[in-house]
Amino acid sequence: MEISFHNNMFSLLLLLLPSLSFSPSAWAACNAVDKEALLGFKRTITADPSRLLQSWISSTDCCTSWKGVACNSVGRVVNVTRSGLVSDDDDLLDTFMNGTLSPSLGNLSYLQLLDLSNLKNLNGPIPPEFGKLRRLTYLFLNSNQLTGSIPATFKHLSRLERLFLNNNYISGIIPFSVIGSLTALTELGLSENQLRGSIPATIGKLVLLTKLDLHANNLSGSLPTTIGKLKSLKYLDLSQNTIKGSIPKSIGGLSALVLLDLNQNQITGSIPSSISGLISLQFCRISENKLTGSLPPSIGHLPSIQRLILENNKLTGKLPATMGHLVTLTELFLSNNRITSKIPSSFSNLQNLQTLDLSRNHLSGELPTELAKLQNLQTLDLSFNPLGLVSIPKWFAKLKLFRLMLAKTGIRGSLPRWLSSTSISMLDLSDNALTGKLPPWIGNMTSLSLLNLSNNGLHSSIPAEFKNLRRLMDLDLHSNKFSGNLDTIFSKGTDDPIGHYNSIDLSDNMFAGPINDSVLQSSAMDSITSLVLSYNLLKGSIPKSIRKLSELRILKVVSNGLSGKIPVELGDAMGLTTILLSRNNLMGSIPGKVINLNELKEFDVSHNQLRGEIPPHKAIIPVSSFIGNPGLCGAPLPPCERS
Repeated sequence: MEISFHNNMFSLLLLLLPSLSFSPSAWAACNAVDKEALLGFKRTITADPSRLLQSWISSTDCCTSWKGVACNSVGRVVNVTRSGLVSDDDDLLDTFMNGTLSPSLGNLSYLQLLDLSNLKNLNGPIPPEFGKLRRLTYLFLNSNQLTGSIPATFKHLSRLERLFLNNNYISGIIPFSVIGSLTALTELGLSENQLRGSIPATIGKLVLLTKLDLHANNLSGSLPTTIGKLKSLKYLDLSQNTIKGSIPKSIGGLSALVLLDLNQNQITGSIPSSISGLISLQFCRISENKLTGSLPPSIGHLPSIQRLILENNKLTGKLPATMGHLVTLTELFLSNNRITSKIPSSFSNLQNLQTLDLSRNHLSGELPTELAKLQNLQTLDLSFNPLGLVSIPKWFAKLKLFRLMLAKTGIRGSLPRWLSSTSISMLDLSDNALTGKLPPWIGNMTSLSLLNLSNNGLHSSIPAEFKNLRRLMDLDLHSNKFSGNLDTIFSKGTDDPIGHYNSIDLSDNMFAGPINDSVLQSSAMDSITSLVLSYNLLKGSIPKSIRKLSELRILKVVSNGLSGKIPVELGDAMGLTTILLSRNNLMGSIPGKVINLNELKEFDVSHNQLRGEIPPHKAIIPVSSFIGNPGLCGAPLPPCERS
C-alpha cells in the first residue's frame, strides 16, 4: 500500500472551489501589476503544447478572458490554476510545459491559490520572491523538475494550509524556521525529492497538520520527539530515507493517526509500548529497518489496525498472545526477523486475516489446530522456520488458501492427496524432504500458477496429467530425481490469457532425451523469460525453434550431453542476457549473431568441442567462458595462427 500526496486530484477539486471562483463581469478590470506578473511567467515558458497559456494575451482582461485565472471584486488575481492534469469537457488531459518559475509571480500580492503541478518539465529553482505571497493558502508545485532548495522566505507564508512540492529534484535541508512558521498548515508533501538533514523539531508547532509526506528523500537524524504533538495527524509517511535512532515514545500521542509508514530507514531500538495509543491506526509499516527486542504486548491494543508490516528487521522474542485481539487485522507481515517459540493459539481470533507471513524466523513447536478457524485466510507463509512439521497438518484442508508457502519447514514423505481438492494457486514446498513420485492427481490442481517443489527427493517422470495445469506459469523442480523427457512440461495446455510460462527451472535432475523442436513452439512456451535445464542427461542438438522464444532472457543448459552446433537462430531471441552452455559436446564455431546480442551480459561455452575464431564482440566475457575448447582462438584467448 503506497500512500502518496502528489494529489493531482487536489488540482481538479480546487478548480471547483466556490470560495475561490468569481464572476467578475460587473467587477473591476484586472490589476496591471497582476497582469504583468502573469505575463512575466508566460515569457519564461518555452514550450506549451496544450496551449494552457494561449488565452493569456496582454490585450485582454486577465480576470475575464484568461483560463485558469480568477480575480476578486477589485480586479486582484486570487487564483492561478494551470496544472498539467486538467479537466476539459469532462475529460482529463495530461500535458506538460517547459520553462521556469518567474520571480514575477511573487508580485501577485492577493494570490490565495497557485497550482502549477504536474507540468512535468517545469525546472529551475523556486524563486525566493514567492515568500511575498502573504495571502497564499494553497501552493501546488508537485510533479515537476524543480531544483534548488526550499526558499527561507517561505517562513512568511503564515496563511498556507496546503503545500505540495513533492516529486521534484529539490535539495538541501528542510529549513527549521520555515517549518516552525507555517502554523496554519494542514497538509505538507515534500516526498520524492533530494532533501537531506534532519526532520526539524519545529514540526511539533504544526498542530493542525493532518498529512505529512516526506518519503523518498535523503533525510537522516532521528525522529523528533515533538512529532507526538501533532494530535490532528492522520497520515505520516517518512519511508525510503535514512532516518536513524529509535521510535520516540511520544508517537503514542498520535491518536488520530490512520497511516504510519517508516519503511526502508535505519531505525533501531524496540517498538515502544506507547504504540497502543495509536487507536485510529489502520496501516502500519516499519519494515526494512533495524528494529530489535520483542514485540510489546501493547501491540495487541490497536483497535483499528488492518495492515501490520514489520518484516525485515531484527525482532526477537515471542509473538505476544495479545495479538489475538487485533480482530480488524487483514494482513500481518513479520518475515525475516528472529522471532522464536510457537504461534499463539489466540491467532485463531483473527477472523478477518487474509495474509499471514511469518517466514524466515525461528518459530518452532506444533501449529495450533485452532488456526483452522481462519476462513478468510488466503496467504499462509511459514517458510524457513524450524517447525519440524514432518507432514502438512490435515486441518490445512479446511482453509481456503490461495497461496501456501512451507519451504524448509521439515516436511517429509509424499505429497498429501488432499492438496488435489484445493484451489491453491501458489504452492511452495521447496527445501524439504519430500519423497516418492509426482502423483497423477497433481493434474487436479488446476488453479496452480506457481509450483515450487525444488530441493527435495522426488523421483519419477512427469505424469501425463501435468498437462491439465493450464494456469501454471512458474515451475521450479530443481534438485530432485525426476527423469523422463521434457515434452509433458513444455507442451502443457494454457488457459488464455494465463498459463503461459514465465520461468522453468528443471536443473539438477535426471531428465533425458532430446529437447523436442516442436514442443518448444507450444503456446505454453511462447512468453517464457527464464529456462534453466542444467545438470541433466539431455542429448541431441539445441533446437532451432528456440528463435521463437522472443521473451527469453535467461538460458542455462550447463553440463548435459548436447551436441551439434550452436544454432545461429539463437541470435533471434533478441532479449537474451544470459547464455550458459558449458560442459556439453557442442561443435562448430560460435555464431557472431549470438555472441553480439545487444542485451548479452553473461556468456559461457567452456568445455565443449567448439572450433574457430571467437567473433569480435561488445560484451565483456572472461577467458574462463571459452576454455576447454582446444579448437577455439582469438580474443580473449590467444590469437589464431594464420597460415
